[in-house]
Amino acid sequence: MKLSDFDFELPQELIAQHPPAARGQSRLLVCNDPIEDHRFPHILNLLKPNDVLVVNDTRVLKARLAGQKESGGKIEVMLERILDDRKFTAMIRASKSPKPGTNVILAGVAKARVLAKHDMMYELELLQEDQTPCCSLHELLEQHGQLPLPPYIEHAAGQEDDERYQTVFAKEPGAVAAPTAGLHFTDDLLSQVQASGVKLLNLTLHVGAGTFLPVKTDDISQHVMHSERYSLSGGLIQSLIEAKRSGGRIVAVGTTSLRALEAWASETGCDLNTPLGLNRAEDFVQNGHSGDTQIFIKPGFVFKVVDCLITNFHLPKSTLLMLVSAFAGKDRIFEAYKHAVAQNYRFFSYGDAMWLEQIRIQHGELTH
Repeated sequence: MKLSDFDFELPQELIAQHPPAARGQSRLLVCNDPIEDHRFPHILNLLKPNDVLVVNDTRVLKARLAGQKESGGKIEVMLERILDDRKFTAMIRASKSPKPGTNVILAGVAKARVLAKHDMMYELELLQEDQTPCCSLHELLEQHGQLPLPPYIEHAAGQEDDERYQTVFAKEPGAVAAPTAGLHFTDDLLSQVQASGVKLLNLTLHVGAGTFLPVKTDDISQHVMHSERYSLSGGLIQSLIEAKRSGGRIVAVGTTSLRALEAWASETGCDLNTPLGLNRAEDFVQNGHSGDTQIFIKPGFVFKVVDCLITNFHLPKSTLLMLVSAFAGKDRIFEAYKHAVAQNYRFFSYGDAMWLEQIRIQHGELTH
C-alpha cells in the first residue's frame, strides 16, 4: 500500500488546541453501521460485564529543555528515553549539531556531555562539577523542563496542560507524549466502569518522540518504526486469559495499549484467539513480560489480543491511521473520518474519541 492511500483533507480549525472545558465531556463517534454520535460517558453502554479495559499508565515527562552549546549557540533538547540516573537519549535541535565529546548546558543549571549519535538520536550524560553532583535527571526535568506538546498544538505548555495532558491514571514516568485516548476518562467514570462488572487493568508503554515522526517512504512496507519500551504484569495477562475463556472482550484504551498487547502476543506466540495461544500465555502469568517493540501495524495485520479500541482521531499519512485502518477496515475508518469532519469533531491529542470494533482476518476472509 502507498502512503497516499492514507491521506485525507482536514480543515485546520478542527485541530483541537486545548482540551474540553471539563475532562470527560468530549464527543464519541461509535464506528458502527450506521455511525452513531454520542458524548464520551456513553462508553458505559458499550462495555459489557466480563470485558477487560486496558489503560496505559505511563506519565509524560517534562521532556523539552532549552539549552546552549559551550560555544554559546542555542539548542533545544527533546528527551527520548532515560537510560539511568544520569544518561539519556534525546533529539537535539540546533543550527549546527553538537559532536560527540562536546558539552552542552541545559536550562542554565546542568552540564551534559554528548557521548554518541545514532541516526537522529543523541546519547548524553549529566556531568558532575567539582565533585558535587548537580540535580538528578528527574529533578532537572521536573524543575526546568516543559511538557512536550505535539507540534500541531500551537501554544507552549502551560499550567492547564500540566494537568490535562496527563491521564488520571498516569503513574509511571517515562513518556514524551500522552496516551491521549486515556485523557477522556475521569475517576468517576472509571469507578462506574468497574461497578458495571468490567475489569480495569493497566500496562505501561512509554510513548517516544518518534511517535510524531512522519512516514517518509511512499511504499509503507519500507517504513521502520521507532522503538518503545513496554511492560505487562502477570496479573494483567491472567485477566486477559480469563476474559477470553469466558467470552469477554479485551478493550484497549488507545493505540499505545493496543501496540503493547499485540507486540507481546506477536513476540511470544500468545495468540489469545486460539487454544494453543491461550495455553502459551499461561507461561507469562508468574513473571509478566517486558521489552522494546518496533511493531508496525498496518492493513493485513492479524490481531491476537484486542477486540475493541477506544482511540482519538489521527493525522493524515500517519502510522496510527494505518493501525486503526488495519483494526476496523480502511473503508470504514475513512467513512468515519469523513463523517467526523462533516460533523465538526475535534481532532488529534486534545480532540474527540472513537469506539472501534475489530474486523478479523481469517484465512483471507473478513469477519466481524
